[in-house]
Amino acid sequence: MLREGQATAIQRADYQAPAWWIETVDLAFDLDPAKTRVLNKMRIRRNPDVPAQALRLDGDELNLARVMVNGGGSSFKMDGNQLVLENLPEGHEPLDLEIFTTCSPIQNTKLMGLYVSEGTFFTQCEAEGFRRITYFLDRPDVMAMYTVTLRASKNDYPVLLSNGNLVDEGDLDDGRHFAKWVDPHKKPCYLFALVAGKLVAREQKIKSRAGRDHLLQVYVRPGDLEKTEHAMNSLMHSVAWDEARFGLSLDLDRFMIVATSDFNMGAMENKGLNIFNTKYVLASQSTATDVDFANVESVVGHEYFHNWTGNRITCRDWFQLSLKEGLTVFRDQEFSMDMAGTPSARAVKRIEDVRVLRTVQFPEDAGPMAHPVRPDSYIEINNFYTVTIYEKGSEVVRMQHNLVGRDGFAEGMKLYFDRHDGSAVTCDDFVQAMADANPASPLTQHLQQFKRWYSQSGTPLVKASGQYDPTACTYTLTLSQSCAATADQPEKLPFVIPVEMGLLGQDGAALPLQLQGEAVTSSSHTLVLTQAEQTWVFANVAQAPVPSLLRGFSAPVVLEYDFSDAELLTQLAHDTDAFNRWEAGQRLALRYALQAIRTQGEVASDVMPAAFISALRDVLRHPTLDAAYKDLVLTLPSESYMAEQLEVVDPQRIHAVRESMRQQLAVALQADWAWAFDAHSDTGAYRPDPVSAGRRSLTGSALLMLCLAARDSSDTLWPGKTYQRFKDAGNMTDRFNALSALVYSGATLAQPALERFHALFRNEPLVIDKWFSLQAGACDRGGNVLPAVKQLLKHPDFSLKNPNRARSLIFSYCSANPGAFHRADAAGYVFWSDRVLELDAINPQVAARLARGLDRWRKLAEPYRTAAREAIARVAAKPDLSNDVREVVTRALGKDLA
Repeated sequence: MLREGQATAIQRADYQAPAWWIETVDLAFDLDPAKTRVLNKMRIRRNPDVPAQALRLDGDELNLARVMVNGGGSSFKMDGNQLVLENLPEGHEPLDLEIFTTCSPIQNTKLMGLYVSEGTFFTQCEAEGFRRITYFLDRPDVMAMYTVTLRASKNDYPVLLSNGNLVDEGDLDDGRHFAKWVDPHKKPCYLFALVAGKLVAREQKIKSRAGRDHLLQVYVRPGDLEKTEHAMNSLMHSVAWDEARFGLSLDLDRFMIVATSDFNMGAMENKGLNIFNTKYVLASQSTATDVDFANVESVVGHEYFHNWTGNRITCRDWFQLSLKEGLTVFRDQEFSMDMAGTPSARAVKRIEDVRVLRTVQFPEDAGPMAHPVRPDSYIEINNFYTVTIYEKGSEVVRMQHNLVGRDGFAEGMKLYFDRHDGSAVTCDDFVQAMADANPASPLTQHLQQFKRWYSQSGTPLVKASGQYDPTACTYTLTLSQSCAATADQPEKLPFVIPVEMGLLGQDGAALPLQLQGEAVTSSSHTLVLTQAEQTWVFANVAQAPVPSLLRGFSAPVVLEYDFSDAELLTQLAHDTDAFNRWEAGQRLALRYALQAIRTQGEVASDVMPAAFISALRDVLRHPTLDAAYKDLVLTLPSESYMAEQLEVVDPQRIHAVRESMRQQLAVALQADWAWAFDAHSDTGAYRPDPVSAGRRSLTGSALLMLCLAARDSSDTLWPGKTYQRFKDAGNMTDRFNALSALVYSGATLAQPALERFHALFRNEPLVIDKWFSLQAGACDRGGNVLPAVKQLLKHPDFSLKNPNRARSLIFSYCSANPGAFHRADAAGYVFWSDRVLELDAINPQVAARLARGLDRWRKLAEPYRTAAREAIARVAAKPDLSNDVREVVTRALGKDLA
């Protein structure tokens, strides 16, 4: 049966302002793992704009001891999980409400609210975790001023942190001590945080452009301090970048980051006290890869940028989640690109972001959990922390940036803060500020239509066709748009789609663009598609051009154009737009892959034609292209991306084709891979900058390809060299690249290398996560991955309660290794359903993420489709499922919970 209060859909259209406001909150905590006492004193008042009604406060798993109003006792009742006070004094004068509760942080395995991790207290309140700390109006539009007093054993919890500024601290009786924190800024309760434990800090004093002094602190467990330098540098860069790019300064005396290994998310932007997963704080060259270093910089930037886009201005309701997340992802992407420095490194970052969008968000848009960037309803808000809200939301912001220009976007941001600082607002408020600051822009001209990006789900399809008239020297380009029905919306209206484009000559040279009747523009121009179909005519085009469309991925759409192989090879060799140059190679590889997948019989060993192989060799050997960019071009589309291009998906056929293509690349370019390895091996001091990281990335790919080629010839030279590099590596990137090459190629040296790796890093949790993940994501040969994963579940280093560890093993197998997961005997699906149910009893948020792994079961060929549905139905049939998991599996089965 359902838990009480489950399966009630919350509708955006039903939003009502709160009947009560909370002006101030004074919280006192007596911290104890088994029984923490929380005294909550609030100054409240009725909202004069809402008819008088009872005060209903949210709570979850709390023990209520006392309720007082204006210093005296008060009657109350419980309605489910809500504390209801019906007989409060009339009028609009402030009231003093006091609530005393207790909770048990040590028993909180959900990691929401107040919990204990390895002897340290942490909180996670977004989205609805504060109700697990005290009874409250747990909604983002209730913003209050907070004073927090923490009391605890000084020996066990010497560090006591909360939001804002430390105003008092001292010793108490019985070996206890206290700390009092005051946050000078109003905030919603989801931004509350406290931390108490044995921690050490890296500190850095800085001075803002405005001349104000600030203290930056990164807190970690003793022993991890040497791994915090990069996080501190990233924080300093973030503070400086936000001041320089948007004029937004740090508004607190101090800014703190604290790392914990038990965390459901990547990090949390609590005002002035960011709590991070250790994965995005700890980094040293011996334990972290270049990717880890880049992720630390990106996530530190993201959470710091929330200080303004999310904290100073927050969401009116959780339907507006992308107001803060989409905008802040855009800001962290821009930050990372600016930190990258070179145009080539910026392009690499853009391509990496688009790959995430295409491989994860596009399938979400086409699946049962499809929802607009601003959803209309939800059962469990935690399920809507999605790539649609974040990454697609960022693309919607990026389109606004493209339509108003860099300077116009800065003006729009300024107006947004002038209007709404200190308020809880909506996505519409942000777009309106952008439009009002740029009255002559295409955004403002098509404002209401542009807002469909927030209200309509699905990925638009843009079809393009071109016609060259050699007599008139004109080129006619026609664009049309459509959007398929999604699970939540059967019909779509046209979007506003900016399409940046250029024209290339047959030799690859850029041609000048001149729209008929207009002056010559540059070699790149942005067309704004607003109708179902539109046509543009370009004049004075001296030769039949090769169109370069959707440059920089200027809109989150699928582009369909009947490029010939020759046209794509021209783009691959010459396009000045780095994104479209990469895209041309991806289109060709995907074209050959789909042809092979759809062809009956045994998969050929020469899926790709010689001309394409030769073009890839030219890229690999190119004298000026950045190594990271070469690596991206030489990387084949993923199996999941290939699957999304097919109506019916046979995962094993896709896996076989991609493996054949990879083997072909390895063998055909064997000498070139050997050259690439020798030419790019970096023996200098380790630096995680984009150029150095790119060289390591390319040498890592070269090692894998050389090990794959050796497998064909039974040659032991390169596997031996790879094992030696694994042993001698001076940084984790080179070491892990070598280990991955051995594992993914199935080399006999893989097992001793795995054993050696574990022995070296058994006391480094984040490194052991990589060890689990690598084995769960290995290429499946003879069905050997699932038995290995099951055995690893029993490993003494595995813990289902730790989200990082669960993700490293279970998610790596079920969500990131389709060739091993989709088994004809359905054993992968049975394993998935067992783990979803097991996790749901411990941590519903993590379980729901895993439950998303079979969202696209309807596309599967038999026997996979029926077996996958049975596995989902098995989960759905379990009594007492959490809201989180039930919403996911019910939607997957096509049932309506509303």
